[in-house]
Amino acid sequence: MTQLGVIIEQNEAFLAQNGAGQPIASARIDAADDAQAVAAWLAEYQDSPQTWKSYRREAERLLLWLGNQQQPLTAMNREALRQFEAFLADPQPANQWVGPSKPRYHPDWRPFRGPLSPASRRQSLIILQGLFSWLVEAGWVNHNPFRLMRDKSRRLNNQSSRIERYLERDLWEWLWQWLNRPLTPANSGKRAEYEQARRRFIFGFAYLLAPRISEIADARMGDFYQAEGRWWWSVVGKGSKLARVPLPDDMQICLADWRQALGLEDKPAHLDETPAVRALDGRRSIGHNQLYRLIRDTFTEAANALEMEDGSPAYVAALRKATPHWLRHTSITHQAQAGISLRHLAESARHARLDTTSRYLHTEDNEWHQEQQRHRLTL
Repeated sequence: MTQLGVIIEQNEAFLAQNGAGQPIASARIDAADDAQAVAAWLAEYQDSPQTWKSYRREAERLLLWLGNQQQPLTAMNREALRQFEAFLADPQPANQWVGPSKPRYHPDWRPFRGPLSPASRRQSLIILQGLFSWLVEAGWVNHNPFRLMRDKSRRLNNQSSRIERYLERDLWEWLWQWLNRPLTPANSGKRAEYEQARRRFIFGFAYLLAPRISEIADARMGDFYQAEGRWWWSVVGKGSKLARVPLPDDMQICLADWRQALGLEDKPAHLDETPAVRALDGRRSIGHNQLYRLIRDTFTEAANALEMEDGSPAYVAALRKATPHWLRHTSITHQAQAGISLRHLAESARHARLDTTSRYLHTEDNEWHQEQQRHRLTL
């Protein structure tokens, strides 16, 4: 059993002995303990797999931290919240909480890869604030400690004024050129050619259509279809909302190139339910986590290549920091820079509010920066 498993087992025994974390008379959910109450909250997000996993991670960290102190959810007050926020910034002892990425059933699995950055801590608190709001309504706890935070509006504001986690145009153009370089003789072969074609399709798909990682993994060939002479991508997105996005000409070329690598005709058949992105056997689909790791590994490999070429240190650092969701941010930002109207950009990005899309517009920043150059030490 892992150290964390011991913590959970000890906490369950303590709570059972002391009657903490058990169903209360005012509860409006069917739950026998804190873990089941949290599971009921997570069930509300089962239609959004990526959101569900993200929320599970943060709730799990909180439950494990409380378990380490043999405390139930009802023990969370303002002081406990302050201590938990400090723990997120420096989870100690590190050997108990921090470790490399491992499958959840692995004995060396740990809930942290390292201390959380201020932005990651803020995101964690935002998620847990939502959890406690739900638990209050469910009658499982009697108050939400997040409401006592004096600087709550500053620390729990999830909307930055503009998007910063994206690849600048020059960096993206280098990355796309790097993805299309011919294989070296030492790295050639059918498998290498297949993996290169798959990687080009994934990055082309991500850049041209701005999908979320789960939408790439779940895409089917038949989702790319023609209607009245125009090609579209049909997608079931966040909140199980069905949408369609116009296919740029370059995306049609990417799709045709990928299908040729699979030994298929250029254009998919109507209602083709086979996976768009496939495993090494060319038939099976790949999971969300596998796709996530594939993209992260590609970013790391690209960063190493750019560093070997004495590329910009800032660009190398950006590639090392980038996550798959940066590709969605990059796509929307570059579409805005290309002059696509805000209304159509919002429809392609499938944003419910124009305010969300407007965060990708950097025009005012450019104008502000230019005007500020008028301010000089001497005239």
